[in-house]
Amino acid sequence: MTARPRLLFLAQCFPYPPHSGVASRTFNVLQQLQVAYDIDLVAFSRANHQPDRVARQAAWQGLQRVVAHVAEPTPIPNERSALRKLWDHACSFISGRAYTYYEFQSRPFADHLRAALRARPPDLVHLDSLDLHRWLPELPAVPIACTHHSIESELLRLRASWLTPAVRRRYVLLQADRLERVERELCPRLALNVMMSEVDARRLRDLAPGAATVVVPNGADTEYFQPNGAESVAGRVVFVGPTYSYPNRDAVEFLLQEVWPRVRAADRSASLRLIGHNAPEDRARYDAETGVTSLGYLPDIRPALAEARCCVVPIRIGGGTRLKILDAWAMGKAVVSTSIGCEGLDAVDGENILIRDTPDAIADALLQVLRDARLRAHLGRNARRLATETYSWSVVGQRIRSAYDALLGRPRVVR
Repeated sequence: MTARPRLLFLAQCFPYPPHSGVASRTFNVLQQLQVAYDIDLVAFSRANHQPDRVARQAAWQGLQRVVAHVAEPTPIPNERSALRKLWDHACSFISGRAYTYYEFQSRPFADHLRAALRARPPDLVHLDSLDLHRWLPELPAVPIACTHHSIESELLRLRASWLTPAVRRRYVLLQADRLERVERELCPRLALNVMMSEVDARRLRDLAPGAATVVVPNGADTEYFQPNGAESVAGRVVFVGPTYSYPNRDAVEFLLQEVWPRVRAADRSASLRLIGHNAPEDRARYDAETGVTSLGYLPDIRPALAEARCCVVPIRIGGGTRLKILDAWAMGKAVVSTSIGCEGLDAVDGENILIRDTPDAIADALLQVLRDARLRAHLGRNARRLATETYSWSVVGQRIRSAYDALLGRPRVVR
């Protein structure tokens, strides 16, 4: 019997429990790759995912039930030390390197990585973010594939355009330029760049000519998320996303300041539920808005989604593809989104989604969905079909396994 190939999986966050966007994708990709590969996972732990040692230990134990070999998660050093964060920024500013080169510098991570390489030399390496590029020189001469959850340099530039004061905006633009240089230099030398959408794949090829790309979109667990027959609540709108993510924070502020007052002026019974972790001061401010309730982090969002007559995705900053839309589609829910919010998905306005970009147009679309049962049913039915046929993790998993199987016959090595 031929031995299964060994895959080393390096991640910038520890994907358990899989309750946020990147963590959810990473967890499900791990599950799908585990079908055909023996995996070693070496990952960092983020404070907003596992806030303390107890949480890290629980996550480590949980993920060991999914992946055969899991190194103890390594806290990102500067998330627990303001002095280290200042030092990392200073090193970046002086050296000319991207900030992430220093952010992910860690002796414990290095020890875990070297131990995994000694114990089980890999046939293939999966880098779950280019943020981990400082570790490329440590890796053996095997094919290396890197996932791009978005084009990070573009995302930083979009974020900078909304920032004040000017000095902060200029610094973020400086970091965007440095990340772009990393993308230009390294992406053509990787065996494969795994992209969320064809839109992002084209952008990367334009940015880094010669970069090999494959589209492996985000997915949905269409068995876990499915219509359950529960009656939706009249006038109920739902937004899903933690506001420690800047694109989500911007979306919530835009929704509450410019869209929601228009909805409430036309329908005093409309209610908005915000699902996802918020800082206490933000949650209090959101709850002070008329008709708005911040539910915070929910371990199971399905009951709150089931109550929705419409899910809203007023994202103005971002790349990749939106798991919040895929989960809503899998639940058979009508969705109103901005163009950026559904970018890269097989979204067809009027068929499986309503796409609007101005505050008035978004508010009008929300009201239309809330009031028109036939439209809700039409959008929800088509959305569920698309989710199961195109975006279920079993379908997505076959794509990435096929791409990685092909790599083992044509290695392109980073030097």
